Amino acid sequence: MPTRRIFMQGTVAAGIGMAMSNINGIAQSTQSGPSSTVPQISIHHVEADGVNVFYREAGPKDAPVLLLLHGFPTSSFQYRELMPLLADRYRVIAPDLPGFGFTEVPTARGYQYSFENIANTIDAFTQALNLKRFALYLFDYGAPTGLRIALKHPEKITAIITQNGNAYEEGLGAAWSPIQKYWREPSVENRNALREAFSLEGIKQQYVTTPHPELVKPEGYTLDAALISRPGNIEIQLDFFLDYRNNVKLYPEFQRYFREKKPRTLVVWGSDDPFFIPAGAKAFTRDNPKAEVHLLDAGHFALETDVVAVADYIRKFLA
Repeated sequence: MPTRRIFMQGTVAAGIGMAMSNINGIAQSTQSGPSSTVPQISIHHVEADGVNVFYREAGPKDAPVLLLLHGFPTSSFQYRELMPLLADRYRVIAPDLPGFGFTEVPTARGYQYSFENIANTIDAFTQALNLKRFALYLFDYGAPTGLRIALKHPEKITAIITQNGNAYEEGLGAAWSPIQKYWREPSVENRNALREAFSLEGIKQQYVTTPHPELVKPEGYTLDAALISRPGNIEIQLDFFLDYRNNVKLYPEFQRYFREKKPRTLVVWGSDDPFFIPAGAKAFTRDNPKAEVHLLDAGHFALETDVVAVADYIRKFLA
């Protein structure tokens, strides 16, 4: 809807413009040169749960923490544009989940790739960084990962931001049909039928299935395809596809957490996502009536087309 998009762009420009003005003001006051006019993203590794976890970080060390958890088939790279828009006010940290990006899992570790285990690894990661309290940004696979941590440590969670990070069965779109068939009958035939999802074209389609494909840059899906295609990785991803059924079984526990703990919740959802449909976004208000819900004119990877709008919602919500 053109008029809606123009309105959104005008609204968010003011918020982000103010952020960048603050950042520039800081730079001018310290007179530290052009390199400090925008927050810098640094990259690190830390050992957690026997895994060498790669992560990106930006923002003041003493600022409130926002932990960004990515989804399939990407990595912390998906937050490359969002992090600088938040890092003047928040300490933003984005790890690569085991099996993705640049996180390294030693063969000797004998790692079993399941959502339960990657949640345990990211929990250990937060402890390795001594993160006592933090807000969660959940996207796709990041949702069942982060919500497991929330169930285990509700006292640590200051807020939840979910961007197409599902927790309700009604949020599962028709695009899940081949994977659900694999859940019902985990045969070699049904497993092999899913392999096309890991091709460059299959990954690209997840990005460009959006009302505004002309805004999607090729770097994201090209890097994803290169990393996913590393030896042995596709089998890991197929294991995740099968194990996702255990996330669905855990949805009632996530919903109980929403009802009982009522965490401050922001739902920002690409409404044209074929995997996680708008019904999943709206369902959050059923268990937490105060959840704030916004539907964007975007697809699954909303940050590729609407990062400024998402950043503006986050800044207003966390403020």
